[in-house]
Amino acid sequence: MEVFEAIRGRRSIRSYIPSELSPEQLKYVLEAAIWAPSAGNLQPWEFIVVDNKDEMRQLARASLSQMWMTEASAIIAVCADVDRTGVVYGERGRRLYAIQDCAAATQNMLLASYSIGLGTCWVGAFYEEEARKILKLPANVRPLA
Repeated sequence: MEVFEAIRGRRSIRSYIPSELSPEQLKYVLEAAIWAPSAGNLQPWEFIVVDNKDEMRQLARASLSQMWMTEASAIIAVCADVDRTGVVYGERGRRLYAIQDCAAATQNMLLASYSIGLGTCWVGAFYEEEARKILKLPANVRPLA
């Protein structure tokens, strides 16, 4: 698939056909994410694959009760280790570069998913502290998507 075909064709999908992600599909999507550009090549992203339905329900509730999320095969939580960019770039790295880097990785995942026939939706509307607790994140790691 041509890159512009994926850019033009990708849509936010909120209704899913029940199926499991194969290990190959998951690897493909995550590999696309890690090839994203990042400030100083520091790669601040952390990806947490959630496929446990109870945890998915908790995340959906923390995401302003977007319960359609529980119909997906999995949720990939995109998180940023803000210390990784902060140690080099200071506060700008923590507040901006880590977010930009993870946004680029997220877009790569969306496009890669579309290219292999998977539906996705970027969710940014959630209560950060609730998501942090559900995902058991340390203080330096922020859930972003």
